[in-house]
Amino acid sequence: MSRRKRPAERAIQPDSKYKSVLVSEFINGIMRRGQKSLSEHIFYKAMDIIEERTGKPGLEIFKKAVEDVKPVLEIKSRRVGGATYQVPVEVREERRVTLAIRWLIQYAKLHKENNMQEKLASELIAASNREGATIKKKEDTHKMAEANKAFAHFKW
Repeated sequence: MSRRKRPAERAIQPDSKYKSVLVSEFINGIMRRGQKSLSEHIFYKAMDIIEERTGKPGLEIFKKAVEDVKPVLEIKSRRVGGATYQVPVEVREERRVTLAIRWLIQYAKLHKENNMQEKLASELIAASNREGATIKKKEDTHKMAEANKAFAHFKW
């Protein structure tokens, strides 16, 4: 157990276009090697593509996608005696958002489109329609937690 104090939470500034902290977190998740302007360009272009394809506001589709992908339960490994148990644990709200953002970006990269804007747009549209790889990941996580609920008494 660490004796140090926990570091203070840093407040994330809202993005310039939508004035949303969630959008800012997502842009930071896309960012590689400190190229924030490039990740902003990718995200905003993806929003334009979403509006073009669906006819609905891009931010609305984005928020619905993130909300639909957030997991409620996850599995943590717990070693008891000589055995390792997969213990289902409820996920804190901050971690839910972080996992949803991470999964959306991860599975967007696996799409077959030409550039990241199109990949991200198609993954967000699929997630908002409750289909696609990110929704499958969430459902698989919940199934694992449900299957291992017998070990829930090992929570710490």
